[in-house]
Amino acid sequence: MAVDVSDSTDSSAAAELTAAAERLLELLGREDSELSIMIVDDAHMRHLNREWRGKDRPTDVLSFPQLESDAGPFADEEEIPLGDVVISIDTARVQAEAGGWMLQEELNRLLLHGVLHLLGYDHENGGEEERRMKAEEQRLADALARSGHPCARDQATE
Repeated sequence: MAVDVSDSTDSSAAAELTAAAERLLELLGREDSELSIMIVDDAHMRHLNREWRGKDRPTDVLSFPQLESDAGPFADEEEIPLGDVVISIDTARVQAEAGGWMLQEELNRLLLHGVLHLLGYDHENGGEEERRMKAEEQRLADALARSGHPCARDQATE
């Protein structure tokens, strides 16, 4: 398993985010995976959100999947690249303060949410898919918390 965290904001969150990501991949049975996480500021996130989603505002987390399927183009590789999760530290701070929890709990929640998107979960259209994603988020958040990586709760993610 390989987790690469780059922090362009010098937030000092990289070590804990790496540990939480490694545990999350274990919980998902994805020890053979490679995950890239970027921590950026709102200006960078706004640029990415505008470029990739056509929304001219920052958001809390974006996911860029590389995995097409379990038997996809990376099947022969030693580690399968899941993709990239990009987290805005600025938005995470605002959401943590508004929710009354620690920044790291919000970062862990955003990481979890982003990784589920990499794996094909979606909440954008509501219905059964949204319920399935929320249930999996709850299950994994509970497991992460038991492992010493608590996640924030009850915040909507765009």
